Amino acid sequence: MIRQSITLLLITLILFGVIYPITIWAIGKSMPHLANGKPIEINGELRGFENIAQNFTSEHYFWSRPSDVDYDASDTGGSNYGPSNEAFLDQVSERMDYLLKTHPNKNKADIPIDLVTASGSGLDPFISLAAARFQAERVAEARNLPLDQVNRLIESHTQGALLGIFGPKDIVHVLKLNLALDAINTEN
Repeated sequence: MIRQSITLLLITLILFGVIYPITIWAIGKSMPHLANGKPIEINGELRGFENIAQNFTSEHYFWSRPSDVDYDASDTGGSNYGPSNEAFLDQVSERMDYLLKTHPNKNKADIPIDLVTASGSGLDPFISLAAARFQAERVAEARNLPLDQVNRLIESHTQGALLGIFGPKDIVHVLKLNLALDAINTEN
């Protein structure tokens, strides 16, 4: 039995301590764009990462989902508060009050859930189509753009579910949408 245990220990040590890490490293080296978080660069300047939410606070930009990790990719995770937790309810209430203050033409029933709750990772780079539409008027006004132009931009950046069935439908990548907005303003 001891010999079998030592053999099993050595096999698993070699398999999971050497072969597996080398394999994962080699896969990462063969696909550097994917392994590095899918960086988004414009004119050689890093503007963000496709898989990591950014913290946009200016009225000129669409805002991402709230993050319980302050958009820090090295510290992913949610708050783990349940829906009846007092701290969670206070957080949501504060976020709703802020949204109503910055979007005076809206009421509580208009606020999409993803604008007041963080995702499980705290780094979700997408918002729902409803969340983008909720913010469209504010962004259009701040950028002095026609609302229909901003709405067309939202529609052109809306993604559906993979193959129509996997994942959420009608989501918008916030960073890509904001970069498209910046491109419009530099053209004008």
